[in-house]
Amino acid sequence: MARPFHFAFKVKDLVSTRLFYMQVMGCVEGRSTDTWVDFDLYGNQLSAHVGIIEPLDYCGCVDGVKVPIPHFGCVLTKPQFDALQGRFEVANIEFIVQPQQRYEGQVGQQRIMFVLDYSGNPLEFKCMTNDEELFLA
Repeated sequence: MARPFHFAFKVKDLVSTRLFYMQVMGCVEGRSTDTWVDFDLYGNQLSAHVGIIEPLDYCGCVDGVKVPIPHFGCVLTKPQFDALQGRFEVANIEFIVQPQQRYEGQVGQQRIMFVLDYSGNPLEFKCMTNDEELFLA
């Protein structure tokens, strides 16, 4: 059985961070202090710490699409992906990579989308056409 991951990252402030992760994405808040907050992101622990955000670098190219590195996110089910895409659209969140199909007709075919949180952190969400192909070449 897969275990949840923990990821700590920098944000500009906790007010806008809570707004994005709780109101827009629907995450539940866990522990917090005046300088960090934990969120439940699909069963994984995100720890947002107030700090200085590094500039974006679109140095990655995946299936012909330029993507920011570093980035993080989750592999979702299709219903989760569709629901999250809808939440982003309702909240007028700009897609830095529009929802699209990647690796069309190939092993690892998937839908992807990238957004920025309110601190400018790039997030990728994907859903596999066949979950068993997530790690296949």
